[in-house]
Amino acid sequence: MNVILITIAVAFALAFLLGLLLGVFKKIFAVPVNETAVKVRETLPGANCGGCGFPGCDGYAAAVAEGTAEPNLCAPGGASVASSIAKILGKEASIVKKAAVVCCRGTNACAQSRGKYKGVQTCAAAVQAINGTKMCAFGCSGFGDCVAACKFSAIKIGPEGIPVIDENLCAGCGGCVKACPKHLISVLETQKKIAVALCKNRSDNKPSILKNCKNGCIKCGKCEKMCEFGAIKLQDGVPAIDAQKCTACGKCVEGCPTHVLTIFPF
Repeated sequence: MNVILITIAVAFALAFLLGLLLGVFKKIFAVPVNETAVKVRETLPGANCGGCGFPGCDGYAAAVAEGTAEPNLCAPGGASVASSIAKILGKEASIVKKAAVVCCRGTNACAQSRGKYKGVQTCAAAVQAINGTKMCAFGCSGFGDCVAACKFSAIKIGPEGIPVIDENLCAGCGGCVKACPKHLISVLETQKKIAVALCKNRSDNKPSILKNCKNGCIKCGKCEKMCEFGAIKLQDGVPAIDAQKCTACGKCVEGCPTHVLTIFPF
Protein backbone atom coordinates (compact mmCIF):
# COMPACT_ATOMS: atom_id res chain seq x y z
CA MET A 1 0.00 0.00 0.00
CA ASN A 2 2.82 2.39 0.92
CA VAL A 3 4.53 1.62 -2.39
CA ILE A 4 1.38 2.64 -4.29
CA LEU A 5 1.05 5.90 -2.36
CA ILE A 6 4.72 6.72 -2.86
CA THR A 7 4.40 6.01 -6.60
CA ILE A 8 1.35 8.30 -6.87
CA ALA A 9 3.11 11.04 -4.94
CA VAL A 10 6.21 10.82 -7.10
CA ALA A 11 4.06 10.89 -10.27
CA PHE A 12 2.24 14.02 -9.08
CA ALA A 13 5.55 15.63 -8.14
CA LEU A 14 7.05 14.88 -11.53
CA ALA A 15 3.93 16.17 -13.32
CA PHE A 16 4.06 19.37 -11.29
CA LEU A 17 7.77 19.81 -11.99
CA LEU A 18 7.32 19.19 -15.73
CA GLY A 19 4.41 21.64 -15.87
CA LEU A 20 6.48 24.23 -14.07
CA LEU A 21 9.41 23.72 -16.45
CA LEU A 22 7.12 23.96 -19.50
CA GLY A 23 5.74 27.25 -18.22
CA VAL A 24 9.27 28.60 -17.72
CA PHE A 25 10.38 27.46 -21.19
CA LYS A 26 7.25 29.00 -22.73
CA LYS A 27 8.14 32.36 -21.26
CA ILE A 28 11.81 32.10 -22.23
CA PHE A 29 11.19 31.00 -25.84
CA ALA A 30 7.94 32.86 -26.44
CA VAL A 31 7.68 34.59 -29.85
CA PRO A 32 6.36 38.15 -29.52
CA VAL A 33 2.95 38.59 -31.16
CA ASN A 34 2.23 41.75 -33.09
CA GLU A 35 -1.34 42.55 -32.08
CA THR A 36 -1.80 44.86 -35.06
CA ALA A 37 -0.79 42.07 -37.45
CA VAL A 38 -3.28 39.74 -35.77
CA LYS A 39 -6.11 42.28 -36.16
CA VAL A 40 -5.23 42.94 -39.81
CA ARG A 41 -5.05 39.20 -40.53
CA GLU A 42 -8.52 38.70 -39.02
CA THR A 43 -9.83 41.40 -41.37
CA LEU A 44 -8.39 39.84 -44.56
CA PRO A 45 -10.57 37.43 -46.57
CA GLY A 46 -7.96 34.64 -46.53
CA ALA A 47 -7.76 34.17 -50.30
CA ASN A 48 -3.95 33.93 -50.19
CA CYS A 49 -3.92 34.97 -53.85
CA GLY A 50 -0.64 36.88 -53.69
CA GLY A 51 -2.12 39.87 -55.50
CA CYS A 52 -0.79 42.18 -52.78
CA GLY A 53 2.76 41.15 -53.64
CA PHE A 54 3.33 39.28 -50.38
CA PRO A 55 3.38 35.53 -49.63
CA GLY A 56 -0.24 35.14 -48.61
CA CYS A 57 -2.45 36.98 -46.14
CA ASP A 58 -0.11 36.34 -43.18
CA GLY A 59 2.79 37.98 -45.01
CA TYR A 60 0.68 40.96 -46.02
CA ALA A 61 -0.72 41.42 -42.50
CA ALA A 62 2.81 41.41 -41.06
CA ALA A 63 3.98 43.96 -43.66
CA VAL A 64 1.01 46.25 -42.95
CA ALA A 65 1.69 46.08 -39.22
CA GLU A 66 5.36 46.91 -39.80
CA GLY A 67 4.40 49.89 -41.94
CA THR A 68 6.01 48.54 -45.13
CA ALA A 69 2.74 47.97 -47.01
CA GLU A 70 -0.31 50.11 -47.67
CA PRO A 71 -3.75 49.07 -46.35
CA ASN A 72 -5.35 49.06 -49.82
CA LEU A 73 -3.42 46.22 -51.48
CA CYS A 74 -5.92 43.42 -50.83
CA ALA A 75 -7.69 43.13 -54.18
CA PRO A 76 -10.23 40.46 -53.13
CA GLY A 77 -11.21 42.45 -50.04
CA GLY A 78 -11.78 45.64 -51.98
CA ALA A 79 -12.90 48.89 -50.40
CA SER A 80 -14.43 47.39 -47.25
CA VAL A 81 -11.27 45.54 -46.21
CA ALA A 82 -9.06 48.52 -47.07
CA SER A 83 -11.23 50.76 -44.91
CA SER A 84 -11.17 48.27 -42.02
CA ILE A 85 -7.39 47.96 -42.14
CA ALA A 86 -7.00 51.74 -42.36
CA LYS A 87 -9.20 52.08 -39.29
CA ILE A 88 -6.98 49.64 -37.39
CA LEU A 89 -3.93 51.69 -38.37
CA GLY A 90 -5.65 55.00 -37.71
CA LYS A 91 -5.16 56.32 -41.24
CA GLU A 92 -7.04 56.93 -44.47
CA ALA A 93 -7.05 54.41 -47.31
CA SER A 94 -7.29 55.33 -50.97
CA ILE A 95 -9.17 52.60 -52.82
CA VAL A 96 -7.70 51.38 -56.12
CA LYS A 97 -9.92 48.95 -58.06
CA LYS A 98 -8.14 46.84 -60.64
CA ALA A 99 -9.16 44.28 -63.21
CA ALA A 100 -7.37 42.03 -65.67
CA VAL A 101 -7.60 42.38 -69.44
CA VAL A 102 -6.60 39.82 -72.07
CA CYS A 103 -4.38 41.51 -74.66
CA CYS A 104 -5.09 39.11 -77.51
CA ARG A 105 -7.91 38.85 -80.05
CA GLY A 106 -6.60 35.74 -81.76
CA THR A 107 -9.95 33.97 -81.89
CA ASN A 108 -10.47 30.62 -83.59
CA ALA A 109 -12.13 32.42 -86.49
CA CYS A 110 -9.36 34.91 -87.25
CA ALA A 111 -6.14 33.21 -86.12
CA GLN A 112 -4.52 30.43 -88.11
CA SER A 113 -4.06 27.17 -86.21
CA ARG A 114 -0.84 25.15 -86.22
CA GLY A 115 -2.92 21.98 -86.51
CA LYS A 116 -4.44 19.48 -84.12
CA TYR A 117 -2.56 19.50 -80.82
CA LYS A 118 -2.86 16.19 -78.95
CA GLY A 119 -0.54 16.85 -76.02
CA VAL A 120 -1.34 17.86 -72.43
CA GLN A 121 -4.27 20.26 -72.63
CA THR A 122 -2.71 23.26 -70.94
CA CYS A 123 -1.30 26.47 -72.39
CA ALA A 124 2.05 25.92 -70.66
CA ALA A 125 2.42 22.42 -72.13
CA ALA A 126 1.40 23.56 -75.62
CA VAL A 127 3.87 26.45 -75.53
CA GLN A 128 6.67 24.19 -74.37
CA ALA A 129 5.87 21.54 -76.98
CA ILE A 130 5.12 23.57 -80.13
CA ASN A 131 5.21 27.23 -79.02
CA GLY A 132 1.41 27.37 -78.75
CA THR A 133 -1.48 26.26 -80.92
CA LYS A 134 -1.62 29.35 -83.17
CA MET A 135 0.59 30.25 -86.13
CA CYS A 136 1.04 33.59 -84.40
CA ALA A 137 3.86 32.88 -81.96
CA PHE A 138 2.37 35.43 -79.55
CA GLY A 139 -1.24 34.21 -79.64
CA CYS A 140 -3.42 32.67 -76.93
CA SER A 141 -3.56 28.85 -76.96
CA GLY A 142 -6.97 28.91 -75.29
CA PHE A 143 -6.61 25.98 -72.89
CA GLY A 144 -7.44 28.12 -69.88
CA ASP A 145 -4.41 28.12 -67.57
CA CYS A 146 -5.67 31.55 -66.54
CA VAL A 147 -9.11 30.10 -65.79
CA ALA A 148 -7.58 27.46 -63.51
CA ALA A 149 -5.49 30.10 -61.73
CA CYS A 150 -8.43 32.44 -61.01
CA LYS A 151 -9.74 31.99 -57.46
CA PHE A 152 -12.76 34.23 -58.08
CA SER A 153 -14.35 32.52 -61.11
CA ALA A 154 -13.85 35.74 -63.07
CA ILE A 155 -12.40 34.11 -66.21
CA LYS A 156 -13.85 31.65 -68.67
CA ILE A 157 -12.94 30.55 -72.18
CA GLY A 158 -15.44 32.22 -74.48
CA PRO A 159 -17.14 30.70 -77.52
CA GLU A 160 -14.44 32.20 -79.75
CA GLY A 161 -11.68 30.27 -78.00
CA ILE A 162 -9.99 33.00 -75.95
CA PRO A 163 -10.43 34.04 -72.29
CA VAL A 164 -13.24 36.39 -71.32
CA ILE A 165 -12.93 38.30 -68.04
CA ASP A 166 -15.85 39.50 -65.94
CA GLU A 167 -14.70 42.86 -64.56
CA ASN A 168 -17.30 42.71 -61.79
CA LEU A 169 -15.90 39.44 -60.45
CA CYS A 170 -12.23 40.15 -61.13
CA ALA A 171 -10.25 41.13 -58.04
CA GLY A 172 -7.18 42.26 -59.98
CA CYS A 173 -5.00 39.87 -57.99
CA GLY A 174 -2.76 39.02 -60.95
CA GLY A 175 -2.99 35.23 -60.60
CA CYS A 176 -3.97 34.92 -64.26
CA VAL A 177 -1.05 37.15 -65.26
CA LYS A 178 1.41 34.72 -63.68
CA ALA A 179 -0.34 31.70 -65.19
CA CYS A 180 -0.25 32.88 -68.83
CA PRO A 181 2.90 31.51 -70.54
CA LYS A 182 2.56 34.06 -73.34
CA HIS A 183 2.23 37.04 -70.94
CA LEU A 184 -0.98 38.15 -72.64
CA ILE A 185 -2.82 39.39 -69.56
CA SER A 186 -2.36 42.75 -67.84
CA VAL A 187 -3.92 44.20 -64.70
CA LEU A 188 -5.13 47.79 -65.03
CA GLU A 189 -6.87 50.29 -62.78
CA THR A 190 -10.56 50.65 -63.55
CA GLN A 191 -11.13 54.15 -62.15
CA LYS A 192 -9.46 55.87 -65.09
CA LYS A 193 -10.27 55.17 -68.72
CA ILE A 194 -7.24 54.40 -70.83
CA ALA A 195 -6.41 53.14 -74.30
CA VAL A 196 -5.08 49.57 -74.40
CA ALA A 197 -3.66 47.47 -77.23
CA LEU A 198 -5.26 44.03 -77.51
CA CYS A 199 -2.29 42.46 -79.26
CA LYS A 200 1.13 41.37 -78.02
CA ASN A 201 2.60 40.39 -81.38
CA ARG A 202 6.20 41.60 -81.35
CA SER A 203 7.16 40.20 -84.75
CA ASP A 204 8.82 42.53 -87.25
CA ASN A 205 7.65 40.37 -90.15
CA LYS A 206 4.68 42.53 -91.15
CA PRO A 207 3.40 40.42 -94.08
CA SER A 208 3.04 37.35 -91.86
CA ILE A 209 1.10 39.14 -89.12
CA LEU A 210 -2.22 39.48 -90.94
CA LYS A 211 -1.68 36.12 -92.63
CA ASN A 212 -1.50 34.45 -89.22
CA CYS A 213 -4.13 36.61 -87.50
CA LYS A 214 -6.57 39.07 -89.05
CA ASN A 215 -6.79 40.94 -85.75
CA GLY A 216 -3.04 41.45 -85.34
CA CYS A 217 -1.19 44.75 -84.91
CA ILE A 218 0.60 45.51 -88.21
CA LYS A 219 3.09 47.96 -86.65
CA CYS A 220 1.97 50.86 -88.87
CA GLY A 221 2.57 53.34 -86.06
CA LYS A 222 -0.57 55.28 -86.93
CA CYS A 223 -1.72 55.29 -83.28
CA GLU A 224 1.55 56.86 -82.16
CA LYS A 225 1.35 59.54 -84.85
CA MET A 226 -2.31 60.37 -84.14
CA CYS A 227 -1.95 60.78 -80.39
CA GLU A 228 -1.84 64.50 -79.61
CA PHE A 229 -0.64 63.88 -76.07
CA GLY A 230 2.38 61.67 -76.75
CA ALA A 231 0.79 58.88 -74.76
CA ILE A 232 1.57 56.06 -77.20
CA LYS A 233 4.95 54.67 -78.15
CA LEU A 234 5.73 51.49 -80.07
CA GLN A 235 7.88 49.28 -77.85
CA ASP A 236 9.10 46.04 -79.42
CA GLY A 237 6.40 46.58 -82.02
CA VAL A 238 3.59 46.78 -79.47
CA PRO A 239 1.72 50.03 -78.69
CA ALA A 240 2.55 50.98 -75.10
CA ILE A 241 0.25 53.53 -73.47
CA ASP A 242 1.35 56.00 -70.79
CA ALA A 243 -1.54 56.08 -68.32
CA GLN A 244 -0.51 59.51 -67.04
CA LYS A 245 -0.70 61.08 -70.51
CA CYS A 246 -3.63 59.16 -72.01
CA THR A 247 -6.93 61.06 -71.99
CA ALA A 248 -8.97 58.20 -73.53
CA CYS A 249 -10.00 60.54 -76.35
CA GLY A 250 -10.36 57.53 -78.65
CA LYS A 251 -8.54 58.93 -81.69
CA CYS A 252 -6.07 56.06 -81.69
CA VAL A 253 -8.96 53.61 -81.51
CA GLU A 254 -10.66 55.22 -84.50
CA GLY A 255 -7.45 55.31 -86.50
CA CYS A 256 -6.25 51.75 -85.91
CA PRO A 257 -6.73 49.83 -89.20
CA THR A 258 -7.03 46.43 -87.52
CA HIS A 259 -8.98 47.67 -84.46
CA VAL A 260 -6.28 46.54 -82.06
CA LEU A 261 -6.76 49.52 -79.76
CA THR A 262 -9.72 49.98 -77.46
CA ILE A 263 -10.68 51.95 -74.37
CA PHE A 264 -10.53 50.18 -71.00
CA PRO A 265 -12.65 49.62 -68.95
CA PHE A 266 -14.78 48.30 -71.77
